[in-house]
Amino acid sequence: MSTIATDDLPTEDEIRTAVRDLAGRFDDAYWAERDERTEFPWEFYNAFAEAGWLGIAIPTKYGGAGMGIAAASALLYEIAASGAGMNGCSPFHLTIFGLNLVAKHGGDALCEELLPRAADGTLHVCFAITEPDAGSDTSRIRTQARRDGSDWVINGRKVWITKAAQSEKAVMLVRTSPAPEGGRPTDGLSMFVVDLQNDSVEMRAIPKMGRNAVSSYELFIDDLRVPASALVGEEGKGFRYLLDGINPERILLANEALGIGRAALRRAVAYAKDRVVFDRPIGQNQGVAFPLAEAAMRLDAAEAMARIAAQKYDRGEPCGREANTAKFLCADAGFQAADAAVQTHGGFGFAREYHVERYFRESRLMRIAPVSQEMVLNYVSEHVLGLPKSY
Repeated sequence: MSTIATDDLPTEDEIRTAVRDLAGRFDDAYWAERDERTEFPWEFYNAFAEAGWLGIAIPTKYGGAGMGIAAASALLYEIAASGAGMNGCSPFHLTIFGLNLVAKHGGDALCEELLPRAADGTLHVCFAITEPDAGSDTSRIRTQARRDGSDWVINGRKVWITKAAQSEKAVMLVRTSPAPEGGRPTDGLSMFVVDLQNDSVEMRAIPKMGRNAVSSYELFIDDLRVPASALVGEEGKGFRYLLDGINPERILLANEALGIGRAALRRAVAYAKDRVVFDRPIGQNQGVAFPLAEAAMRLDAAEAMARIAAQKYDRGEPCGREANTAKFLCADAGFQAADAAVQTHGGFGFAREYHVERYFRESRLMRIAPVSQEMVLNYVSEHVLGLPKSY
């Protein structure tokens, strides 16, 4: 029986309580083992799919709950805060913000094909935007699609593609025509939903520092043929559609960073109360207590901005400033909390059995992805303060 009934949607508090209870069935030992073995958390994924949570932001006519980014943020925050961290959130957030593009700009046939299966958890999808030579400069994407009759044929490379090996489909940004002279460099980019389980796609896992239960891949695409029906919206407008996914992505990832910080802080406080050195709990020392108190306040302040960003997005208001600010503040606050947790544990902070080293590794990622802190500062400098573009 689904936890989410579309005729009686839960409040945010009810979402948080239900998700906290379900995620709590998977303890830190479960996540440490998945991370160490680089095993996808199928038991966790299936539990949330069976409970009906995967369709939280998918429109009701396609089998979802039709709730907003604020509700989805509550879901992912509680998953991360349970101790699951990014390993627990990454199986879901791509379905939430990646398919948001399809729901907004895809035709009825494409939505009918994809969204009901995404809502019930039987369709795994990934987001294939980043390329080895493009990085944050989307205008330099080189993966190309050329017309061949009624089909398109795609060639190129993508990198840092989360859970590609588990995914049946990828939402992929490619160049279908050169940027027009005098036009914007992002013109001529188009969005497709492509089949990944195909001999024309080779995948190579990227060994990395953290979030190892959900692998990242480099894709080598050689004459991948896709039908015209796989095009999302209109040809050449893919970058405009991508913008509809950027703000919710940053809001969701901000909440995941908060959740990791809360998990780390919870363990650090418990350890500071229990660990006795020189005949007193170490939490009695201001050198230990103050960094944890500061971490708690920074998490609270960052959470307030994340809530504002989600509310503005759900109301349909411009929220680029708030979404970017939330991502920046939450990533820093989450990392600071995880770093303080490691420091509180001293030498044991390096030991896997205390789990804070895993939180530290995952929180560090949040200052790089989905957009670096420096690129957020570029955005705020130019679009909020009106200063000249620096790149």
